Amino acid sequence: MRRFTALLYPEPEDGGYSVLVPSLPGCVTQDDTVEEALANAREAIEGHVAVMLAHGEEVLDEVIPPSVVTIEVPTAD
Repeated sequence: MRRFTALLYPEPEDGGYSVLVPSLPGCVTQDDTVEEALANAREAIEGHVAVMLAHGEEVLDEVIPPSVVTIEVPTAD
């Protein structure tokens, strides 16, 4: 069993939620509800890892999960 950090964020313009898996570049998905988006993320992670292994790529374990922080910067608007 492997664990992956997933970032879930709302899509205010289009509705629904997107999910990004930082330790698996290119592994992203979305859906209308949190539950559906997370279910899609599980499937996307499983598929992503399967393809990596099939191509002989190493799947690294998250030794230290990433931290999520908010950074504010001034803008000229």
